[in-house]
Amino acid sequence: MSVYEGRRPARTQPATGSVGRPGRRGPHLLALLALALLALLTNMLLVEAYLRNDFAPDSEPGEGQPADAVPAAVTTGGPVIDVSGAQPHTYRMPPRTIALTFDDGPDPRWTPQILDVLHRHRAQGTFFVLGSLVVRHPDIARRIVAEGHDIGVHTFTHPRVSALSPWLRGLEHAATRGAIAYTTGRGSTLYRPPYSSAVDALDNSDMPTLRETSRQGYRTVLNDLDGEDWQRPGVEAIVRNATPVGTAGAIVLLHDAGGDRSQTVASLDRLIPRLQARGYRFTTVSAALSGRIPSANPPAGFTQRSRGWALVWMVRTADFTLEALWLLLFAAGLLFLGRTVLVVAAALRHARRRRSPGWSWGPPVSDPVSIVVPAFNEATTIAPAVRSLAGSQHPGVEVIVVDDASTDGTGAVVDSLRLPNVRVIRTPSGGKAGALNTGVAFARHDLIVMVDADTVVEPDAVHRLVQPLADPRIGAVSGNVKVGNRRGLLGVWQHIEYVVGFNLDRRLYDTLGCIPTIPGALGAFRRRAVTDAGGLRVDTLAEDTDLTIAVHRAGWRVVFEESARAWTEAPTGLRQLWRQRYRWSFGTMQALWKHRRALVDRGPSGRFGRRGLLLVTLFSVLLPLLAPLLDIMAVYGLVFLDRWAAMIGWLSMMVIQAVTSAVAFRLDHEPLRPLWSLPLQQIFYRQLMYLVLLHSALTALSGKRLRWQKLRRTGEMSLPSPRAA
Repeated sequence: MSVYEGRRPARTQPATGSVGRPGRRGPHLLALLALALLALLTNMLLVEAYLRNDFAPDSEPGEGQPADAVPAAVTTGGPVIDVSGAQPHTYRMPPRTIALTFDDGPDPRWTPQILDVLHRHRAQGTFFVLGSLVVRHPDIARRIVAEGHDIGVHTFTHPRVSALSPWLRGLEHAATRGAIAYTTGRGSTLYRPPYSSAVDALDNSDMPTLRETSRQGYRTVLNDLDGEDWQRPGVEAIVRNATPVGTAGAIVLLHDAGGDRSQTVASLDRLIPRLQARGYRFTTVSAALSGRIPSANPPAGFTQRSRGWALVWMVRTADFTLEALWLLLFAAGLLFLGRTVLVVAAALRHARRRRSPGWSWGPPVSDPVSIVVPAFNEATTIAPAVRSLAGSQHPGVEVIVVDDASTDGTGAVVDSLRLPNVRVIRTPSGGKAGALNTGVAFARHDLIVMVDADTVVEPDAVHRLVQPLADPRIGAVSGNVKVGNRRGLLGVWQHIEYVVGFNLDRRLYDTLGCIPTIPGALGAFRRRAVTDAGGLRVDTLAEDTDLTIAVHRAGWRVVFEESARAWTEAPTGLRQLWRQRYRWSFGTMQALWKHRRALVDRGPSGRFGRRGLLLVTLFSVLLPLLAPLLDIMAVYGLVFLDRWAAMIGWLSMMVIQAVTSAVAFRLDHEPLRPLWSLPLQQIFYRQLMYLVLLHSALTALSGKRLRWQKLRRTGEMSLPSPRAA
């Protein structure tokens, strides 16, 4: 039998749930945008990893190196060094003159306390700062300069500079000078290398840095006395270490960051008054050597301040990016754990309820059923699908195959089967939703089952599927769809996804009364429920989700019958899988947006909106978009942070996934053997699904329209043996 309806939109017509015009460059621009965002994120994470380089105390002993290349004038000279010329020059502090120097700051806790002590005793100091901390604590750097102290360069991240290449050493110095210039408006001519000590500790590895910094206009400042406050030996010990002999002047090494500096603060309150009583003055390095070395902090030029501006904002952006990622990671973790607990608890409760003695949907349903099968170029799969449907054990089954302008002889294949309860309706191209509407219109019965043309059902699946319709409040029933072609890793991974990601979720949504999607592969409807919902629409690519939500909003209940099983052909290649999941994700977003008014409606529509739409948005859109952070931050932590903590966190997530998967497989009466590949699925397959969802989200946000995409079918199905009664 052939029926031709009036002219309808072609199958290639894009869904109209979004605005904008499709263009050839759209996918490429979206891909470039995604790559640009990924590159920016990677760059910010690398910058942040570089900034968070941990350092050890300044007096950490270095590796033994020869010192024959160090000029004698340097090793026997003063702690302020200039080797820019042919002859090195060094300078000492005048008698009864102390230059208190502080390394590794500014620190938001300890530096202000040290500044307070210096102000109280009318003493000046010299602060050798890290550029990364100047960026993060600019107010403290400005206070140092405003109160008349010297501020010098101590590199940007506190590396052992002798181990760096020349260009990286230059970057460390220039970046710190730029940060000081932008933050304080001043340049800096004083430099102290990390892990420095007195001049007699210099070796050959230090000379390249000394010469480079001297040529760059710096004067290297080492020390005469080391307070050793980094060891926290006690206040009196620090005072003793920092006290010069007789009337000698000295440059004293202390720290205002890098750990607990309470002893440093307390020691200053004792050291300064004691030495002042002996006639000592406490001044800056540049003031003590005025006339012999340049000013420590001359006004910064435009170039220095401009470079500093770019650097500061890059660091601030990197800091903000990492903080935002940690916040989003926390949100993703909460969603992941919340979903896991909610899904497992609901699924177990669902199973106990269905297995409780005496539980049933109501009187047995034996009313005749019309099965509608939309088919477009399904010649390779239609025969086994129709045979399984025509042989259903339910009494009074008719099968209506709607051949939607197929060009491969799909209708002829069905005709050749010569099954008495099967009809073929041929229509012009109208898309899947149009084909289903046609099948519903020609169905003789009020109970309608919709099945995809690549799906094979178990003999009792249709009978089990319609049993919930014994309850007059139920308008639609979701079947239990499984992957029939499980050969190869891709098939196994999709099998795991169907059991864990789809069917386990349906148990949750069934418990809460808000199933959002009756799969096109197997679902039952009352004719009246379909009519109340307005039929199937062509304005989204997820016509099954759109119809299910509309049935809810019309006041009908939608339930899940896990014992009604069907086997569908999953994509066999990555390209086909991408196209299918891209369409599903995009269509789901369209349907959610289309029915957004349900969030504020009253009655059944509002109840579904505030349950179903909210949960789908959280668990099917937001969580998958955030979930890549779990992997990104795990890799980031493994490489740059605490690798053991990162590994334990990621493995904990894997254990939770494994337990959840085992529960899902047990509830679905599936053997656990495929779960051996779960770690591989989490590493490879899950990343692909992330990219698909991101692509769909970018497409939706850009207002592009997506055309229906026909998947290639192979007809390869490997079904398990029939279920025991």
